[in-house]
Amino acid sequence: MGTEGFGPRIVELPFGIQVTETVTVTWWIMAGIILLAWLGARNLQMVPGKRQIVVETIVKMINNLTKQTMGEKNMKFAPYIGTLMIFLAVANLAGLLGLRPPTADINTTLALALITFLMIHAFGIRSKGVGKYLKGFFEPFFLLFPINLLGEVATPISLSFRLFGNIVGGLIIMSLLYGALGGFTSALINLNIPLLAVGVPAVFHIYFDLFSGLLQSFIFTMLTMVYVSMAMD
Repeated sequence: MGTEGFGPRIVELPFGIQVTETVTVTWWIMAGIILLAWLGARNLQMVPGKRQIVVETIVKMINNLTKQTMGEKNMKFAPYIGTLMIFLAVANLAGLLGLRPPTADINTTLALALITFLMIHAFGIRSKGVGKYLKGFFEPFFLLFPINLLGEVATPISLSFRLFGNIVGGLIIMSLLYGALGGFTSALINLNIPLLAVGVPAVFHIYFDLFSGLLQSFIFTMLTMVYVSMAMD
């Protein structure tokens, strides 16, 4: 297992198979979400218990957010929007468990942004028709076609790099902080045990992992809904 800078480590699997740390953490996150979804949806009752109330509250919040942002006619997007938001939230919070967030890898954020990009154009064409949709690239007049086209191409780039930059930036800052606190401990009290790294980084984790992580997952999801609904209008 090796490390290059702040990039994801390469994990060696049996039979010489190599995967990145991003892939393995993503597998664990997917397995955890699937397990929780299965546990939350089993044995549903007409009179809900505490577990069912929590699940129904989450589903209702996702449905309301989708309805307010995309309109009632686009409620079919709620399952995807909910899945995207939950995955991003858990992935961004992985740092609290000592794991490398999958969203600190540009491959993850770019893949999600490309899904949004494909949804924008696929549902835009489906809603307006090919002719009317392509006509929008030449509005308000045909000389703006290059700018409109460039704006569409820039969408997945801006989406992916916004999320990636915020998450990997926090990861780098926390890594430098832990290294500095370990060095201070050795210099001040001549111990190789990083005592100062216990408790001190908690405030920074609250911002970079908890606050920023949840905020970025919300922003990415909201932009996805806005872009898709605008393409269909």
